[in-house]
Amino acid sequence: METKDSGNKVIPKRKRSPDLVIEGGTVLTMVGMQEPIEDATVFVAEGEITAILQGRQDLSNCTAETIDATGALVMPGLVNAHTHAAMTLFRGLADDLPLRQWLHEKIFPAEAAFLSPETVYYGALLACAEMIASGTTSFVDGYFFQDETVRAVHQSGLRAHIAQGVIDFPAPGVTDPKDRLKVARNFLIKWLGFSELITPGVFCHSPVTCSERTLKEAWEISREFNLPLQIHLSETRDEVTEIIEKFGKRPVHYLDRLGLIDRDLIAAHAVYVDESEIELLAEKGVKVVHAPESNMKLASGVCPVSKMIKKGLTVGLGTDGCSSNNNLDLFLEMDTAAKLAKVFDRDPTSLDATTVLKMATAGGAAVLGRAEEIGTLDVGKKADIVVIDLDSPHLCPIYNPMSALVYSASGADVRDVIVQGRVLMKNREFMTLDPEEIMQRVKALGRKIGGLEYPGGELK
Repeated sequence: METKDSGNKVIPKRKRSPDLVIEGGTVLTMVGMQEPIEDATVFVAEGEITAILQGRQDLSNCTAETIDATGALVMPGLVNAHTHAAMTLFRGLADDLPLRQWLHEKIFPAEAAFLSPETVYYGALLACAEMIASGTTSFVDGYFFQDETVRAVHQSGLRAHIAQGVIDFPAPGVTDPKDRLKVARNFLIKWLGFSELITPGVFCHSPVTCSERTLKEAWEISREFNLPLQIHLSETRDEVTEIIEKFGKRPVHYLDRLGLIDRDLIAAHAVYVDESEIELLAEKGVKVVHAPESNMKLASGVCPVSKMIKKGLTVGLGTDGCSSNNNLDLFLEMDTAAKLAKVFDRDPTSLDATTVLKMATAGGAAVLGRAEEIGTLDVGKKADIVVIDLDSPHLCPIYNPMSALVYSASGADVRDVIVQGRVLMKNREFMTLDPEEIMQRVKALGRKIGGLEYPGGELK
């Protein structure tokens, strides 16, 4: 039931009639040390990859939809392991500020004044369009009014882990903080099992905005439903100082005392973690998400990613929200992650292109707990695939596809996007969304946001 090509790859034969075929491209599987497969044909049936064959195949009797990837690169879809989709609404609204001021004086007041089911829906739709256009096929989200994010993601066809935000003061959609965990639990009940592509969850904002009780109860709810818990962890030096002053422990050790340091915790940022904390995170199997552009823009610091990877930690890559980035392009995030690590470590070999590309694909899949389903191109895995157009001056010549993707490519080079065998974008034409209509809606909302009065005056 298998064939061997001229190299050392064993490629199983297809068993089911395909409903989608991608032919002629160079396939970058991201499986182990497997070399790129040139002039390959990828067969997809019922949402799964059924074969990756080297060379052109006889498709004369094939009725499947076909994508001609001649001269292009075929690779796993990118996984944005940490973002706040609907914050596209606040892109560029409060730039060039430190995190605490940005958050408490600008973003929190803007959210309180403007967020609603309608605005979150259109903000999330815009995020979905932006992510599809730049090659992201799966993302991890945490925000408010998340019923509307589910609605937007379902419409787009993307894969997502969507978490209801939990915080210890009034929040959009949760005016009484006493209801915060009830709202989160009801969100899980409502959406668990709704779609194979959508997984609900809980997102605790941070250890400084959520009490011990809130953190422990959110963890218990997540365990009840066997779902991961998301949290911002050690994002700034001030946050770490506050935790130490309140509880006498650094944040990771504090959360460990509460029982949260576990393989089902997804910790975003983790900028200010010391050696003992990295050791504990690795020992307990916590998943970490690196968001370098947001950390840089807010001057939060640099996550010690190289140390984490050497210790065996699972590390994914995320953009964070558009109000602190200001885009959802994981290609740009990869480039930034690689270069920032080299500067921070004073080592040009630090966080090489292959490692960073794995963070954005297989690493992100592992953060989600779905490494057996997505993140690489292999027979039996879900067909989450993107096709990269290589016919551009900035991608010529190519000696190493991984280096080209990390250091030269951008989201604008993505041509086709497939999620679980369904084509979401073909030849840069959207199949599930109308980006023009979405952008017109968000532009109108943006004019309202810019004209609103906030405590302390206009927010601009």
